[in-house]
Amino acid sequence: MAEDFSFMTISEMSALVRDKSVSPVEIVENVLRSVDRLEPQINAFVTVTDDLALDAARKAESAVMAGEPLGVLAGIPMTVKDLITVGGVRCTFGSNTLSDNVATADAPAVERIKAAGACIIGKTTTTEFGCKPSSTSPVSGTTRNPWNTERTTGGSSSGGAAGVCAGIVPAALGTDGGGSIRIPSAFCGLFGIKAQFGRVPVFPPSATPTLAHIGPLTRTVRDGAIVLGTIAGFDGRDPASVSEPVPDFLAACDAPLDGVRIAWSPTLGYARPNPEIVDVATKAIGVLEELGCEVTLVDKVLDDPIKIWMAEFYAGVGTRLKETMANERDILDPAVAEVLSHALDQTIDEYYGQVFERYALREKMREFFEDFDLLISPTLPVEAFNADADIPDELSDMNIVSWMAYPYWVNLIGAPAASVPCGFTNAGLPVGLQMVSRTNREVDLFRVAAAFEVVHPWAGKKPPVQ
Repeated sequence: MAEDFSFMTISEMSALVRDKSVSPVEIVENVLRSVDRLEPQINAFVTVTDDLALDAARKAESAVMAGEPLGVLAGIPMTVKDLITVGGVRCTFGSNTLSDNVATADAPAVERIKAAGACIIGKTTTTEFGCKPSSTSPVSGTTRNPWNTERTTGGSSSGGAAGVCAGIVPAALGTDGGGSIRIPSAFCGLFGIKAQFGRVPVFPPSATPTLAHIGPLTRTVRDGAIVLGTIAGFDGRDPASVSEPVPDFLAACDAPLDGVRIAWSPTLGYARPNPEIVDVATKAIGVLEELGCEVTLVDKVLDDPIKIWMAEFYAGVGTRLKETMANERDILDPAVAEVLSHALDQTIDEYYGQVFERYALREKMREFFEDFDLLISPTLPVEAFNADADIPDELSDMNIVSWMAYPYWVNLIGAPAASVPCGFTNAGLPVGLQMVSRTNREVDLFRVAAAFEVVHPWAGKKPPVQ
């Protein structure tokens, strides 16, 4: 019987490839069989790129046999969200308006994982233009959570999370303009990180260029460090690209925790979390205290900046889709069309009023982080809810974004943020802990998350669908 590579880490797979215990082709063929078997249950893919993956696997195999230097991801299967371009492959952005769109070139992050030897298995599902933190799309239908297929994965990096969670691949590339990596990571029990704004170049330009990030979703913190270290670094095509040297994220996973100053805020001052979520997260905070972190409870951190975020995010997407809204609104997701309509109706004075509020928020949080290394909260206020819904029942008075409460504010200030698995609800659904660091200090996220993972491991826990 062929070896099962499901739930192996990048390092474990890489070791097998490098010592010639297994061929990258065998790994990819195994993964493609897993896609065939699991896709009817979770609906993670928009496009499966068999030929692209097998071609990369054969190149990796040839390099191994020839004794050539290997990239850090040589022979490793990965997926790419369908908001990120892969040259020659369909890129729908989750919309029927672009159902036949084929990308002409790779995004920088895709160039880099390819150069490192990754085998791209396919393009994964997203909500339409990444506009909803749920998991339904006009193009692909509903993506389902491997922990319970009646529940959502969250979004908008829905399919990437489902594929990693189910053990199909060890890592996925997602995007995050307001939590779209961290939300599905929390609901699916994964580590997901968006780095400092500009650390990973975004090109072609996003419709939300001051909010957009590309980052990894993985089952382990170290796998996240490997992928982020691969895709980070300056690229002149992105005017916001950071030119500083990329930190050693993997080394940070072994750094000591003594003296790390943590602000713990169960609600940030405005969120309405389920008590069970707070209970699970509070127990995780106790673990961090035992590991040597200095924890301070902070009840009120900020006022809900949802109006600021919605003004920026949906104005950008709405402007990009103005012609579509005028001529093809009937084929857009109705929930997406509604929020875009409101964004396009705002006046220039209203928009810039929110821009200035954003500047004030940045300064407020800069001052806050003078006293703390990390701000930790739950990632989300609820457990994964109905797969076909956009809003959880217990927060039905909120809109398609405001219900999630915790993630979107971080994109407004550009700071690094990660969702770290911290436990399960009584229903057996994962709970995530959101960690936000000071500007440019992803290393603090990695050292705290990795230390927590050592004493509170989660990667060995496998969902029913696998």
